[in-house]
Amino acid sequence: MAIDIMMPALSPTMETGTLAKWMVAVGDTVRSGDVIAEIETDKATMEVEAVDEGVLAAILVESGAEGVAVGTAIARLAEDGESAADVAAAPVVAPEPVPADTAPADPAPAEPTPPSPAMRRASGLAKIR
Repeated sequence: MAIDIMMPALSPTMETGTLAKWMVAVGDTVRSGDVIAEIETDKATMEVEAVDEGVLAAILVESGAEGVAVGTAIARLAEDGESAADVAAAPVVAPEPVPADTAPADPAPAEPTPPSPAMRRASGLAKIR
């Protein structure tokens, strides 16, 4: 089954980025850990490493594309036994968006627990035996 490579979130606040440069071409064999692209955020340009292995069957977002949303499929890998042409032609399955109203609410801060009696009696001058 084809493996979609998604636009990564390179920081906790990243929502979109620019796909600055592909380091691989269609037909290249990609191994886990290989640098496959450079992504620009509003703060830095970072290298993106492959997580999966296979043959790069299709580049879905070209170099220089700006405003690419985190989670967007940017490329597709064919696994062993798959035809790169069939994989490239398959439709892209977008991840299901999470509705904002179903996001978990921040839990209420916990009440501080009072120290135990043993902790209240200890001091910096306590003897160590």
